[in-house]
Amino acid sequence: MKKHLIKVVLSCTVLVGGFTVSSCSKSSSGKNTSRATGWKINAKEGGFQYNTDFKEQETAPGLVFVEGGTFTKGKVQDDVMHDWNNTPTAQHVQSFYMDETEVTNVMYLEYLDYLKSVYPPENPKYTNIYVGALPDTLVWRNRLGFNETMTNNYLRHPAYAEYPVVGVNWIQATQFAEWRTDRVNEVMLEREGYLSEDAKYQAATGEVQGTFSTEAYLNRPESVYNGQIDSLQGKMKKDSTSTFAKRSSGIIMPEYRLPTETEWEYAAQAQVGQREYNNYRGRKKYPWEGDYTRNGQRVGRGDQLANFKQGKGDYGGIAGWSDDGADITAQVMSYKPNDLGLYDMAGNVAEWTADVYRPIVDDEVSDFNYYRGNIYMKSAIGEDGKVNILRDSIVYDTLPNGKVVAVNLPGEIKMVPVDEEETYLRTNFSSSDNRGYRDGDSGSSRFYDRFNDGEEEDPNKKMYNSPKHSVERDSLGNLVKGYDVSNNRTTLINDEVRVYKGGSWRDRAYWLDPAQRRYLPQYMSTDYIGFRCAMSRVGSKSKTKNKTVRGKKAK
Repeated sequence: MKKHLIKVVLSCTVLVGGFTVSSCSKSSSGKNTSRATGWKINAKEGGFQYNTDFKEQETAPGLVFVEGGTFTKGKVQDDVMHDWNNTPTAQHVQSFYMDETEVTNVMYLEYLDYLKSVYPPENPKYTNIYVGALPDTLVWRNRLGFNETMTNNYLRHPAYAEYPVVGVNWIQATQFAEWRTDRVNEVMLEREGYLSEDAKYQAATGEVQGTFSTEAYLNRPESVYNGQIDSLQGKMKKDSTSTFAKRSSGIIMPEYRLPTETEWEYAAQAQVGQREYNNYRGRKKYPWEGDYTRNGQRVGRGDQLANFKQGKGDYGGIAGWSDDGADITAQVMSYKPNDLGLYDMAGNVAEWTADVYRPIVDDEVSDFNYYRGNIYMKSAIGEDGKVNILRDSIVYDTLPNGKVVAVNLPGEIKMVPVDEEETYLRTNFSSSDNRGYRDGDSGSSRFYDRFNDGEEEDPNKKMYNSPKHSVERDSLGNLVKGYDVSNNRTTLINDEVRVYKGGSWRDRAYWLDPAQRRYLPQYMSTDYIGFRCAMSRVGSKSKTKNKTVRGKKAK
C-alpha cells in the first residue's frame, strides 16, 4: 500500500516537472506566473500579456468615489402632489463614481470648442455636429419677464464660467459624456506612453485628420485618427508586445455616462454619514442632516443650505440678510457638500438621469442596480470580418422639435441592435429594446390579446398612448413639422421621456427631497435642468485602504 502511494506521488512529480514546477504539492508562485498553466505571463519572448500590477481603478478627473450599498429608494413621507410615483423600495447599488459638481458652462464650452475645431461648422458636412450640440439659450426667455441678459451671456460670459450649464437636453448630455470619455482616455494613453504627448492637440487643431474613439481604439486601433495612429504613438511603440493598449492593460477608463436614477438618489442621500435607523430606512429628508433648509450648526447658523425658491416672488431671500446667495443659478461649490463630498445635490439645478420614466419602480424584476432604459447594441461587422468604422458617413437624427443631432461621428464604431443570435433561448433578456419591459410594451397593454390575433395595433388602446409629433423633410430639404392634435391621448409618458431629479433655483423646498422624481421628453431643455456625469467602478466594492481580509487589513 505504501509503495503504491509513493508511485502516485512520484508520477505526479514527473508530470508537473514538465512545466518547470518541481512538485505538485505546492502551486507555482509569483504574479507573473500563471496559476492555471505555470506558463510565464508578460514574458519578453511573447505569449500572454496582462497587467499583473493593477491595484484598483483610478479616480478619473472631476469624480468622487461613492461606495455602494443598500438603501430605501423612494419616499415614506406624505405625497403632497399625489403623483404616486415614488413608493419606497429596497435597492442595492454597486460602487460608482460621480461628478463632484454639476457640469459647468466652461466645461461644456470646452466640448463645443473641440467640436468646432475638429468638425468646422462652415463645412456643410459638419454643420449639424456643432449646431446640434449647442445649448438652447432661449430657454431663459419669459413672455412677461426680462431675461435677455441671461439669454445673451449665461453660457459664454466668464462671469458665469463656473455656473451649471442649462438648456442642454438629455441627448446632448449623453453625447457630452461620450466625448468626455474619449478625451480622458487620450490623456491616460499619453501618460502611459501609448500616444505621443501632442497627439490629442494635433487632432484638436486639425493638424491630423480624424479623432480618437475609445471603442474604435480597443477594437481596431489602427483606425483611429483616421488611420494615422502610427505617427502618433508614444514610447511604448518600441516594445513590439505593447504597441497598443488593450482592455486587459487596465489603462482604459470605463465610460463617463449619466447616473441612473437609483445611483443619483443614493448619492444624494449620502447615508454613509448616517447611523440612525429611521433615517437608514428612508426618512432622511434632504442630502444634509435635519428637517430644515437652514444651517443649524454654530458656525453659519441660519444660512440656507441650498439654492431654491423660498416663496412666491422670493428666489433668494432679503438682500444682505436671509439671502441664499443666488437669484438664478449659483456658482458650483457655493454650498456645503453632502457626506460623500458631492455639491448641489439639492437646489441650484435639477439634473438629468439615465432612466426612462415610469410611475412604478419594478423591484420584483430587479433590486440590484435598478435601471430602466436598456437598449442592447453590438458592433456592426463588415464583410472583412472586422468591426465597421464610420469614416465620412455621419448618422444624424431629427428630433421631434426639429433639432438635428449627430448620432455617430466619423471614426466611431457603427452599432446595431442585438438580434436573435444573441437572444435565442436566453432567460435574462429576449430583445434589444427593454425600455418598456413589463410597463409599456405590448404585453403590458390592455388589449394585448387583440394584438396577438393579428389586429392592427391601435395606439389609442395602448397603456402609454402619448402624442406622436412628426418631423419630415420635403423634396427641397425643408422641415415639415406635424403636431399631434389628437384628442385621444391620455398621457405624456413614452420611451423618450427621462427622469430628472433634485430641486432647482425655480423650485420650492418640496422638490429638494432626493426621492422626488419628475420627467421631461429627452429632446427638450429648460433653464433649470443641468446634469452631472457618473462612471461605474470595476473591481472591489471599497477602496484598497478600506479593504479587509477576514478582519485583517489588506496588504
